Amino acid sequence: MKDINLIGNEKGATAVETAIIIIPLMLMIFGIIEFGLLLFNKQVITNASREGARAGIVVGLDRSDPADPNYYVTEFKSEAFHFCTEHLVSFGSNIPYIDPPYYIDRDGNGIPSRGDDLTLRLRYQYDFLFLSVFGIGPVPLNAVTIMKFE
Repeated sequence: MKDINLIGNEKGATAVETAIIIIPLMLMIFGIIEFGLLLFNKQVITNASREGARAGIVVGLDRSDPADPNYYVTEFKSEAFHFCTEHLVSFGSNIPYIDPPYYIDRDGNGIPSRGDDLTLRLRYQYDFLFLSVFGIGPVPLNAVTIMKFE
């Protein structure tokens, strides 16, 4: 019969050490990936706000004609929404919310005209995929762009 010496026997120690280390290591890796996606989506929301505001201020319509004063509104909202749907990385069903746009009427004529400020604000709730299990998220992302009408 073989004598089993349990003192100094290190069989299986590597498996136990790996099991202890793998959990924090995986948390770190998934955390890096998900926070990287969060920062990427923040950049996308900011860019969408800029693209939408830019589309709103260069719309080729005579702003002195109030026949359709909301034309520029639908133009830049659709541009911002289109940019978001093409570039956002989302794990949920959240879509960006575009606040009703407003402009500062500097010349007091009641319609958007050259020199007036156009403000566009986007809001988005980013849901984590893996980290939400630990109670992290959702994170609100906001972007505000102010541009002058051309």
